[in-house]
Amino acid sequence: MNNPGAFQPPVLRQFRHVNRYWDDVRQQWVAKILPGQYYVCTNHSELIATTLGSCISACIRDSKLGIGGMNHFMLPIQQHQQYGWLDAATRYGSYAMEYLINELLKQGAARDRLEVKLAGGGRLLTNMTDIGLRNIEFVTRYLSVEGIKITAQDTGDVFPRKVLYDPVSGMMRTKKLRSFHNDTLLTREAAYQQSLMRQPVSGGVELF
Repeated sequence: MNNPGAFQPPVLRQFRHVNRYWDDVRQQWVAKILPGQYYVCTNHSELIATTLGSCISACIRDSKLGIGGMNHFMLPIQQHQQYGWLDAATRYGSYAMEYLINELLKQGAARDRLEVKLAGGGRLLTNMTDIGLRNIEFVTRYLSVEGIKITAQDTGDVFPRKVLYDPVSGMMRTKKLRSFHNDTLLTREAAYQQSLMRQPVSGGVELF
């Protein structure tokens, strides 16, 4: 009998760079996203995964069609002044949400059927600004303004998390990494934060 893991399901062209692997335990393909990435799944045999520290992930799907996706982002660190709702940092977070939502709508999702589950926003380093809390506050306010329902969340605390999302069922599984000895995640998020500070926010994305 052929191994179903030998045949990768189709992927949308814009997500070909995302790493996908076969999970022997769940007998499904999994797309693993990194900081700054997002992924939309239209194939009903695929899951989406990531590992979060202070970053946040929004898992969004059309509850009727089972079309869904996940992003992985954080806001840049504030510098020298207190920013408002329309500052560059907030606009960056808006882009992270809007790119994901717009792609879902392009694939046939209906805006009034979108549901969201949130994960992440941990405070990993106590001697730094609580970036995780800022991320949580931003995304919850953003969704409230947009009128999109949050159905569940696992956010805050002091632990990083592994997240696994099934767009078909809407199931979001999280696992807190209470014994986290590998600094790969911290290094990755620090590099991502530095890249945000170097890249000015420009242009715009509009929801349709």
